[in-house]
Amino acid sequence: MAPEKIELPPKYYLEYFQYLLTFVQKKYQHILNENEQQFLSSFDALTEDEKCLFIRFANRTGSFFRTEKLKYAEIGNIPEVLNSLISKGFVEPLSSKHLHDAYEVLDIFNKSELIFLAKMLNLETRGKASLKKEEVLDWLLEVGNWEEIHFLLNEKDFSAIHAVQHSVVKVCFEEEVQLLKFLFFGTRHGDMSEFVTRDLGFQSYEKYDEDKMVAYFQTRQEVEDKLKVSLAREDFYLMQEAKIDYLEIFNWFMDWTETHRKELTEIAVPTFERFTLKVGAYLEKLKALDEALIVFRLTEQSPSRERQVRILDKLKNKEEAKALCELILAEPQNADEHYFAEDYLNRLEAALQKKKSKKAITQHLHGSESISIDLIWKRQVEMGVIDYYERHGKKATFTENHLWRSLFGLLFWDIIFDTDTLAIHHPLQRSPSDLFKPTFFEKRKERMEERLLMLEDIDATTIYIHNIFFEKYGITNPLVDWYGGLFPLILTLLGKLSPEQISLIMLEMARNLRENVRGFPDLMMWSDGEYCFVEVKSPTDSLSNQQLYWQRFFEKINVQSKVLRVEWQKPNLDEFL
Repeated sequence: MAPEKIELPPKYYLEYFQYLLTFVQKKYQHILNENEQQFLSSFDALTEDEKCLFIRFANRTGSFFRTEKLKYAEIGNIPEVLNSLISKGFVEPLSSKHLHDAYEVLDIFNKSELIFLAKMLNLETRGKASLKKEEVLDWLLEVGNWEEIHFLLNEKDFSAIHAVQHSVVKVCFEEEVQLLKFLFFGTRHGDMSEFVTRDLGFQSYEKYDEDKMVAYFQTRQEVEDKLKVSLAREDFYLMQEAKIDYLEIFNWFMDWTETHRKELTEIAVPTFERFTLKVGAYLEKLKALDEALIVFRLTEQSPSRERQVRILDKLKNKEEAKALCELILAEPQNADEHYFAEDYLNRLEAALQKKKSKKAITQHLHGSESISIDLIWKRQVEMGVIDYYERHGKKATFTENHLWRSLFGLLFWDIIFDTDTLAIHHPLQRSPSDLFKPTFFEKRKERMEERLLMLEDIDATTIYIHNIFFEKYGITNPLVDWYGGLFPLILTLLGKLSPEQISLIMLEMARNLRENVRGFPDLMMWSDGEYCFVEVKSPTDSLSNQQLYWQRFFEKINVQSKVLRVEWQKPNLDEFL
C-alpha cells in the first residue's frame, strides 16, 4: 500500500515563521536589540496576507523582486497587499539609493530583457544577442545610466501588472530576519525548508521538551562574533568565484584577522579556525606557500600542522619541519597527524643514512595477506571478496563505518540526546551541538561507562538494542544508518566480540568522535568458529592512516582484523582454445 500523501496547508510557511519568531523571543529576549524588537512588533501588526507576502520575500534568495512575477494563490489581491507593505516599510521600491546593488537588480532579468532595456535607453545593442547574460549585464552596467535604468524599471510599460506602482521592489528588514533565523538555527546554513521536510515525512527528528532546550548563544557578543565570522567566510567564497587576485584575498583575510581575531568569543573560535583552514588550503593550492604558511600558523586545528610541515619542507626549512613533527608526535590530534609526523621523521632519518624509508601504511599493506579473485569484480572489489568467502563456506557482509557508528548511536541514544547536557537548542536539531567536540565525552563519560556494564548481560543488551532500534527507527541521528539488516548484524557482532572488547571500542570512539567514527574495516567475515574484520585493498588502493589506526587498536585488544590485498586472476586461456 502506497503511503498516504501529506499535503501542507496553503499558508504553512506563516505557521513556521511565526513559530520561529515566538521561539526566538522566548529564548533570546534578553539579547535582541531595538531594531529587532521593532521588527517583531511591526510584523505582529501586519494583516495575515501582508505577513504571508513578506515571508514569501524573506524566504527567497535575493533582495530584489519583480512584482509582475508574484503569483501566490493563497494571497488575495497581491497588488493591494504589496502596496500596503510598501507603505508600512516592509518593502521599498527601486530608487537611486540602490545604485550599489545595480548588479543584483539587473540580475533578476534574463538576457533578452536586458537587451530590451538597453534599447529603451537608446544604447547600441548590435551583436549583444550573441553574448552571455553575464557579459550583457556587465556591459549594461558600464555604459548605462543608473538614474535612467531605475526610472525605466519602475515605468508601467515595463510591468505586466498595472495595478502595482513599481515593477521592481526590495524586501526590507533583511538583517533582522537573518539574525532571527541565525538565533534559531545557530548557523547560517539553517533553512526554513527544514520545517517542510519534517512535516512531509522526509525527515524525522528526536522529540524534546521545548522547556528544556537551552539558548545556543548566551550573550549578544557571541551572536555577533559567530555571525561576523560566517559572513566573512561567505565573502571569501564570493571573492574566489570572482577570481580576485590571491594576494588581495590574503591581505583582506589578514587585515580582517588582525581586526577581529583577538576579540572573538569562545563560541566563534571553531568557526574562525575552519575558515582559516579554508583560506590556507586555497593559498597552498595556488602555490602561494609563504602566504599559506602564515595563515595556517593562525590555528593548530588539524590538518594545519601537517600542512605547515609540508610547506616548510617545500621551502627547504627541514629543521623547523622536524621540530613541528616532534611536537605533533608528543600530542597528536588524530591518526593522520600521528602517522604523518612519524613517517616524516623516519624519512629524514633514512635520508641521513642514505636509505629508503616506507610509510607505516605502506609497510602494513605490503606485509598483509593477499588473495586472487576474478577480474569481473574489478569495479566491485568488496563484493568479489564477499563472493570469495561465501564460496569457501563462510558468511561475509559490508560493515565499514556504519556498523560501529550505528551501534554507538543506538547504545547511547538517550545519553547522546540528553537535554541536560545543554546541547539541544531547537526542535529541528539533527544532533547535539557538542557531538563532535572534546566536551562530548567529558560531559557523558560517567553515564556511558555505566551503560557499557550492561554488555555483560547479552539478553539485557539484546532487548535494549531491539527496543531502541524499533522505537527510534527512521529518526535522524548522524551516527545511525537505518536499514532492515542493521539489527541482526549488530546481534552477530555482539555474539562474536567480548563485552570488554566492545566497551573498549565504544570508549575509543567517544574520546574523539569526530575522527574515530571512520576508518573501520570494510567487511565482517564469520563462520561457526571464527570471525574477522577485513579491510579490502585492490592493487591500486592504499591504506589510510585512520584505517591503520583501527587495525592496530584491534590488534591491541585482540579483535580479529586484517588487511586483505586483492590480486586479479589471469584469464585461463585454455578455456578459449
